[in-house]
Amino acid sequence: MKNLCLLLAFLITGKLAAQNTYVFTGSYNWDKHTKGIYVFQLDTATGKLDSVLSYTGIVNPSFIMLSSNGRVLYACTESKTPGAGSVSAFSFDPVRKTLHFMNSQPSGGENPVYVNVDANGKWLVNANYTEGSLSVYPLNQDGSIAPAVQNIHYTERSIHPERQDRSHVHSAIFSSDYKYVYFPDLGADLIRGYAFDSAAEKPLDTTAMTIHRAVPGSGPRHLAFHPGGKYAYCTEEMAGYISVYKYNNKNGQLDSIQRISAHRGQQTSDYESSDIHVSPDGRFLYAANRGKENNIAIYRISEEGQLHFIAYQSTYGQHPRNFTIDATGRFLIVANVVSGNIVVFKRNSKTGKLTMTGTAEQLKNPTSVQIRQY
Repeated sequence: MKNLCLLLAFLITGKLAAQNTYVFTGSYNWDKHTKGIYVFQLDTATGKLDSVLSYTGIVNPSFIMLSSNGRVLYACTESKTPGAGSVSAFSFDPVRKTLHFMNSQPSGGENPVYVNVDANGKWLVNANYTEGSLSVYPLNQDGSIAPAVQNIHYTERSIHPERQDRSHVHSAIFSSDYKYVYFPDLGADLIRGYAFDSAAEKPLDTTAMTIHRAVPGSGPRHLAFHPGGKYAYCTEEMAGYISVYKYNNKNGQLDSIQRISAHRGQQTSDYESSDIHVSPDGRFLYAANRGKENNIAIYRISEEGQLHFIAYQSTYGQHPRNFTIDATGRFLIVANVVSGNIVVFKRNSKTGKLTMTGTAEQLKNPTSVQIRQY
């Protein structure tokens, strides 16, 4: 009987531990004496956020991403820092609730804005905005970052005399099957794709690059793949549109099938579209708009991959630079940089609509947010 009680206690404890959900946020902090990374615990019944820890001593973590096992947090660091730029790794212990700096590597270009990790946890890819470049790093067994093995710079430009006078690589996105990596370039109006081989010494095949030319002046920013693997969606920061592509997994080609506005009809300029994500069930797409609107546009996704507008949802803050959806699809959390808050929404899986939970955590300049259940 005693052994049975112990077993039940172990199972219950294990189940409760597995239900711990953490929210990670990076922020512009400008100096090493201000907090740059925050970790909260999410109450999945109410949407309430409880502060777990904060980290100082790292400059301007503009974008964060978790490893596939959730034990390492990667960040673009020294973003918006003239003459600098790095990528950093932090180990996270969900039981002890600790975050420790592991190491940093030079970003290979000024103003890193996006990091991503392959499915096997062997490689980190990074996009540098200001100098228009990308870097690829092997990951050590403990998740720390080894020196870069690939660093590629671009020189193309496009039609806007100020914002597109040079290449500005804005994100690094793996296809849903991890066979290709795509790099939307706001400055050149291009989406470049490389075949990706995790087993190679240099995983990006530079002889097998695909190029999709976006509408001139559109400024492709972030790309999201449908979990079904057939479609990709790109938010265009400057034009305020979302372009829909059919993904060819044999050659990495993106074929355009739709282009739809992400903004209300009365707006004609200052679009500032930012982040974009597909719900885990593949039924809905969400796209954030900054500037005058500060909302999230919600769309239903048809079986053919096309978008059908549903509604706009206010982000209850200014300048929603980044948002994320948890793996269960129940929560969407937005980071509003200018108003200094992160806002928690519950997501209706049937309608796709969002409802604010009442949680709007105040913190300085939040730039990026991630959710993970342990």
